[in-house]
Amino acid sequence: MQKVSSTRAFARIAPHFVPAMDRAVHRLTRGRVILSARMLPGVVLTARGAKSGLARTTPLACMPEAGGDTWVLIGSNFGRPGHPAWTGNLLAHPDAEISWQGRDIAVRARLLEGEERAAAWRAALNFWPPYATYQSRIEREIRLFRLERRD
Repeated sequence: MQKVSSTRAFARIAPHFVPAMDRAVHRLTRGRVILSARMLPGVVLTARGAKSGLARTTPLACMPEAGGDTWVLIGSNFGRPGHPAWTGNLLAHPDAEISWQGRDIAVRARLLEGEERAAAWRAALNFWPPYATYQSRIEREIRLFRLERRD
């Protein structure tokens, strides 16, 4: 699956059907299942839109970190040129909510920079090597966010 997900064809097609399938299955199973999480762990992120302020729900692959209270989101956009919209939403409104393994969790997102980003990027490449292919196809730096539980 890693080879398939690294192809340009996958990058063109996947953004149109993977999120829609994930949203539908997540809704039908009352938050217990995300189809793409069969390959990678996944969350359903609900964040306010950067411009509209309306709730925007996006199923995403994530990299859970040790301890279970933090997750890294990788704004790869399947190696397409623009940043995914959800990253702009988190920059504008870092307080969000995730559905993780059937539980709703309030989180705060923080854009990673410098050495903290470099360490998370190395971990992401070990976690899912196709991220290197995505980065090689684009000029922008892929945004990484750490989500931390909030009270």
